[in-house]
Amino acid sequence: MNIYFFSAFIGDIPRCSGMKGNFRMPKTIERAESMTLPAIVLKGAVAFPAITINLEINDDESINAIKSANESGSYILLVASKYPKDAPYTSDELYRVGTVAKIKQTLITPEGGLRVIADGVSRGTVSNYTMLDNGAIIADVICKAMIVCDHGVKGEAYMREVILALEEMSHLLNNNADELISAAKTIDDPGYLCDFIASSVLVKYDDKQMVLECFDPIQRMDAIIYLLNKEKSLLECEMDIHKKVRFRLGQAQKERYLQEQLRIIQEELGGDNGDDDFYNQIIAAKLPREVEEKLLKENERLAKTPFGAAEGVVLRSYLETCLELPWTKTTKDRVDIKAAEICLNKDHYGLTKVKERILEFLAVKQLNPELKSQIICLVGPPGVGKSSIASSLAKAMKRKYVRVSLGGIHDESDIRGHRKTYVGAMPGRIINAMAEAKVKNPLVLLDEIDKVGNSLHGDPASALLEVLDAEQNKSFRDHFIELPFDLSDCVFVATANTLDTIPHPLIDRMEIIELGTYTRTEKFHIAKEHLIPRQLKRHGLTRRVCKITDEAIYETIEYYTRESGVRGLEKQIASVCRKVAKKLVANESSRAVIDATNVKDYLGERKIIPETINAEDEVGVVNGLAYTEVGGDLLEIEVAVLEGVGKLELTGSLGDVMKESAHAAVSYVRSRASELGIPSDFYKTKDIHIHVPEGAIPKDGPSAGVTITTALVSALTGRKVRRDVAMTGEITLRGRVLAIGGLKEKTMAAYLAGVKTVIIPFDNKKDLADIDTEAKEHLIFCPCRNADEVLAHALVKNEPVAKPYMNTQISEGTNNIEIDYASNRIEARV
Repeated sequence: MNIYFFSAFIGDIPRCSGMKGNFRMPKTIERAESMTLPAIVLKGAVAFPAITINLEINDDESINAIKSANESGSYILLVASKYPKDAPYTSDELYRVGTVAKIKQTLITPEGGLRVIADGVSRGTVSNYTMLDNGAIIADVICKAMIVCDHGVKGEAYMREVILALEEMSHLLNNNADELISAAKTIDDPGYLCDFIASSVLVKYDDKQMVLECFDPIQRMDAIIYLLNKEKSLLECEMDIHKKVRFRLGQAQKERYLQEQLRIIQEELGGDNGDDDFYNQIIAAKLPREVEEKLLKENERLAKTPFGAAEGVVLRSYLETCLELPWTKTTKDRVDIKAAEICLNKDHYGLTKVKERILEFLAVKQLNPELKSQIICLVGPPGVGKSSIASSLAKAMKRKYVRVSLGGIHDESDIRGHRKTYVGAMPGRIINAMAEAKVKNPLVLLDEIDKVGNSLHGDPASALLEVLDAEQNKSFRDHFIELPFDLSDCVFVATANTLDTIPHPLIDRMEIIELGTYTRTEKFHIAKEHLIPRQLKRHGLTRRVCKITDEAIYETIEYYTRESGVRGLEKQIASVCRKVAKKLVANESSRAVIDATNVKDYLGERKIIPETINAEDEVGVVNGLAYTEVGGDLLEIEVAVLEGVGKLELTGSLGDVMKESAHAAVSYVRSRASELGIPSDFYKTKDIHIHVPEGAIPKDGPSAGVTITTALVSALTGRKVRRDVAMTGEITLRGRVLAIGGLKEKTMAAYLAGVKTVIIPFDNKKDLADIDTEAKEHLIFCPCRNADEVLAHALVKNEPVAKPYMNTQISEGTNNIEIDYASNRIEARV
């Protein structure tokens, strides 16, 4: 430091003399004085001794500190904060080394603040900060002045190195670099030189603080050389980046200039191909870089194509298609679970599991918006609401909805598109759906995915593998556009009637959600809450002029429709509405009330004969339960035992699996013949005829095993089978009863037919929770482990033909099923 700068503050210090050029360490003198000063906190800045600093002060605490300093010697402490923020500060948030400064001038700004000009006097080490109640800060400061009396060789070498480091980065500084270097060369004090360079060159305030905390000039010069080299490396890196950016901008401006010249030349020649319009659209679309470069290149080819050439038509069509695609446009999702639940319940009745899964999907989406969407596949019979569920999901998420019909396509190009080199080439259905949606994150319904076939033109299902893979569809390439299109933000919902025709790799990429057939109760609510209001509105009717009673709805469901969904039911309701509208227009009636007694006046005689159980118990006739495409069905199985030579005849259009069940039943009865009271040689002396009525309808499946066994035992022993009992289950050669599917639909069919007791496999006991409430209230369920238990429940209790496997008692009044193996007792409760 220059000694004359401190003479007014610390006192006159005589200048030391020393010889330059010697090889001893520099001789220094350190003076210190303790003071208590008001502190001004600098945010993102550092003050240095002997450097003038301008301050803009607006907060009341700092203004009061300045006024207090002016009243007591005009000295203040300028200290930097470790973490720049708004006041108040704590002592831990302030550095312990600052600069003691003398206020030279104070001006009041028009805004009511202060503009302060102060000169740095010396470094100061703070021993304690005192935070006053009014927010002001008082610091106990030890003011230190380090005076170098003799530079020495080491000091001279350091100063040269500092100047050299400053000159090396001069080309990276602003236009005042030459003046800065010239001023630095005139300074012969190493400490002041370092402070001057730190305040003028360094950018980061924590680097400046490092220099400020170096009291020894030699250490300070070592630090400033390190910081200058680091700053040089950063500036060189920034300059390199800046040059690259300027070069790219220059190339783009050059291309635009040349394109404009080319356009004007083409206009003068009369051969304008319209490429200027495409160019403006490409630039304005803000496309991804790869897409923009590709389209600009194709636009250049279009500009060079002779007027009227066929290639120009292909290129123009290509550019138009690519510009129609939503490369960057998206919609914002609504992932409100409550709103989505209200929307789903409003549009659909029932389907509890499907709604739960959709709400789970939305919940995960809300917690992790970056999660790529899963692919859902809704599987169920026609008319159960698969497509409408997808539409409701799109409405709940506030996404665009687009439907892609896949039924009957046999060409891979329908999915991936054609090469644009072919005549009449066009993009595939997926890209067309994106263009139709006009956003890149719609909900896409892939309808009838199980109807996709293959041919010599390729396998469309294989092309769908990339579309439905969350790891691959972010760069889906259509053959026509030949550019990667991001499908990862789409929500894909596929629908299918069966999984049998869908390739396994495709199934593996989807989450399967099964939709079962609607029960009688569900159809009633759907008709009352959705179908009737919709058809009344469609036909211009109101509930006042057309009333359909609950009994009429049940009548229509049971005797005029036979389906798994509700499409046929809606058609019947529409037929009623049309006839009512005709009567109103013809003034034949002013109001129509449709009930169970007059439904036939609108729909004709009953079209479906209801299935009912027999009027009395019979030998060899058992009520079986089957699952069909339209729901459950009561299936009678008849067995006749005739004199013969042991021939087994199966009739009723039975499939291979059902025939195997019949053979298994015969083998089981042979193995238990003696216990069942059946002659052991019946398979040699008797012909057995097993028949399932309605032979025109093909029947197959393993769940008729226990039914065939029961009918066979009944026919061979002469014991009657209870007419109010129905059963389902697969049987093994050892008589074990195995689990089956479709229990919900089968039990509803049993209930509608008048059955009182349903025999089910023991392993299906867990499925009783899914049974329709109406059926559960009126049926008694008997879970059985083996055929002996089935026979004990099904055969009429008369003279026993065999040692019973266990005594059975059925009780009512509860929904629990209890089995006491110690006492050989089973209780099936509903």
